[in-house]
Amino acid sequence: MTERDHALYEAFKAKDARFDGRFFVGISSTGVYCRPICWARQAKRSSCTFFSSAAEAEQAGYRPCLLCRPELAPGNSLVDAS
Repeated sequence: MTERDHALYEAFKAKDARFDGRFFVGISSTGVYCRPICWARQAKRSSCTFFSSAAEAEQAGYRPCLLCRPELAPGNSLVDAS
């Protein structure tokens, strides 16, 4: 585990709203990807993969979480497009 991954996992574990939309977490055990603020049960570190965008997570084969709706994260919805 790299230092960056450790920091991202800690932010995910803390459900820190400051990181919402800045990174996404793919959970290999469920096949979904989440926002850092997702209120679903916390995944083990070994099941987490970190992505810088929702598109990257989908490209890797993950589907959006139905609880936190990561495809609608700040900066990613159609309303935010410039």
